[in-house]
Amino acid sequence: MILNHKTAIELLVENIESAEFNRYTLMNLHSALAENLLPNPADEGRIRQHAVDIGKSTYRPLSTPQQIEDTLEVLLSKANQITDPFEQSFFMMVHLPYLQPFADINKRTSRLAANLPLFRANLCPLTFLDVPEQAYSRATLGVYEMTRVELLRDLYLWAYERSTQEYLAIKQDLAEPDPLRLTWRDFIKSTIREVVTHPELDPLTCIQHAVAEHVSDTEQPEVQALIVEELRRLHEGVLARYGLRPSEFTLWKSRHGN
Repeated sequence: MILNHKTAIELLVENIESAEFNRYTLMNLHSALAENLLPNPADEGRIRQHAVDIGKSTYRPLSTPQQIEDTLEVLLSKANQITDPFEQSFFMMVHLPYLQPFADINKRTSRLAANLPLFRANLCPLTFLDVPEQAYSRATLGVYEMTRVELLRDLYLWAYERSTQEYLAIKQDLAEPDPLRLTWRDFIKSTIREVVTHPELDPLTCIQHAVAEHVSDTEQPEVQALIVEELRRLHEGVLARYGLRPSEFTLWKSRHGN
């Protein structure tokens, strides 16, 4: 389940420029969260094909696939018309579980989907890690049974306030990232991997050729210095970051030392 959440979050973050509330985003988000967790794997990322019951509730969601698809299109259209990121976020948290478009894992999908507007607005993400399960259950039952959102609204605000406090506390403990290092992050990793997996080549020459081919003239000296710096810091505890095996690093180190 943790790996599924990691994959789903990466899906949102890596596609933040193009991601919006549409079928593609929602289906793939659910697919990532539901992988290997549903009795029928075909239900991963697919519109629900059967009726479902809501535990502890008399509410019965739509059961016809075509009705669910049509209503989902209306829901997504309305979501995309909302300009305020918090309102858009809360809208998804209310309406997606109410529709129950998937066989299961609808609430988890809605909570993660609720972060998309926040990510796009460069706001603190919303997490429900410390939210009491009973409080969340009562809030969603209020939506199912009475179509009242007050409890869920209050819970959303409480959870977001806690999320913000924890996010700021973590951010204060972290160093400010180097913009150049972030821009060339993938290139730096691939270049280091190229250097280590070709121990017969001179490391500096290999780096210079890669930088000259891919980096603009004005940024070449700084990017080259970043690669050399990371190469000097390379040790067995960070090899996976570069897709390297211990045997590859050991061979390279035996030829080039420190």
